[in-house]
Amino acid sequence: MKMIYEVETKKLFSEAVESLKESLSNNNFGVLWELNFKDKLEEKGLEFDNNFKIFEVCNPKQAKEVLERHLEVGYFLPCKIVIYEKDDSVKIGMLKPSELIDIMDDQELSKIGAEVEKELKTAIDRAAN
Repeated sequence: MKMIYEVETKKLFSEAVESLKESLSNNNFGVLWELNFKDKLEEKGLEFDNNFKIFEVCNPKQAKEVLERHLEVGYFLPCKIVIYEKDDSVKIGMLKPSELIDIMDDQELSKIGAEVEKELKTAIDRAAN
C-alpha cells in the first residue's frame, strides 16, 4: 500500500498555500505550524531552489479522541501536509493517517485514522482545484 497521498495542482505555490489553509479550516482542521524550507535554509546561508512548505494540522476533537484511547498516538500527531514545487508543477500531499495509525493495531483507532484521512483528502483535493 502506498503511504503517500498526493495531488498536483495548476495553482501557483502561493495560491496553493492559501487555498489549503482555507480548505483545512472549512474541514475543521487548524494549522498549528508551518515552515518553508526554502526560506529557512536561506536564513542559514544555504541555497535551495524549490519552495517546500510543511504544515502541521490538527482536528482537536479527533486528536483528543485518539490520545485518550492510546496516548502513544502522539508520536504521529499532528498530521503533516506538504506543498512543494518540482519540475514546474506544484504538489500537495501527506502521509496517510490510516497507514500510520494502523501501527497501533487497534480497530477503533483505525476507524478514526480512516476518517481523518478522508477529511484531509477532501481538504487537499479542494485546495488543489
